[in-house]
This record gives sequence, structure tokens and C-alpha cells, in this order.
Amino acid sequence: VQLVESGGGLVQAGGSLRLSCTASGGTFSRYAMGWFRQAPGQEREFVAVISRSGSRLDYADSVKGRFTISRDNAKNTVYLQMNSLKPEDTAVYYCAADDTVLVPTTSRSYDYWGQGTQVTVSS
Repeated sequence: VQLVESGGGLVQAGGSLRLSCTASGGTFSRYAMGWFRQAPGQEREFVAVISRSGSRLDYADSVKGRFTISRDNAKNTVYLQMNSLKPEDTAVYYCAADDTVLVPTTSRSYDYWGQGTQVTVSS
């Protein structure tokens, strides 16, 4: 499975961005899809996950109420809508895929990763 993220960029605090991650080479609907992020000098951290069907979601406490994960299985794409962005949201954002019925929140659970897209939030 190949994953390609897009939609990152530079935005002012309080602004919004929508990230997309498009998959190819596999059966997209088999995979739980997660978003993670990594800031310079920090470990990769969980942001959000959505189950195969989209019926179950989970978020990191730091983004609850501001970020929304969704998926379109017909388009093999998962999205991360990010609102009310803060400077501390600055990081490289990665999408990941895991062939599971669960909604894993740890990076080691995931089998496939994208190359990442940079999100920079200025104060």
C-alpha cells in the first residue's frame, strides 16, 4: 500500500487546513487509517484514527474539538480537517494504514506510512 499526503502548508494561528491522504495498491476499506505528527526533536505522536467503515473515531486529547478525521472509501482517501490551529500544532503530519478492525493509537501498530506533509502554524 502506498500512501501520499497533501494539503500541508503555512497558516496563521486560528486558521484551518485540510490534509488528505490517498492510498493505492491495496484494498483501502480493509484498513484503519491514522494520522500522526512529529515536531522537531520530539517523538511521533498519535493525532486521530478512523476505523475501516468510518463508524469509530478516536482523537488525541490535544486536538479534540478542533480536528476531524473522515474517509471516503470510494476515493481511497482519508482526510484530517484541522481548525483553530495553534503554533504547537506545527509538525510533519503522517498518515498510516493498519489492516485491522480496531482503531489503534500507537505508531507501532501501523504497517504502512506516507512520506509526511509539513504543517506550520505561525503565531
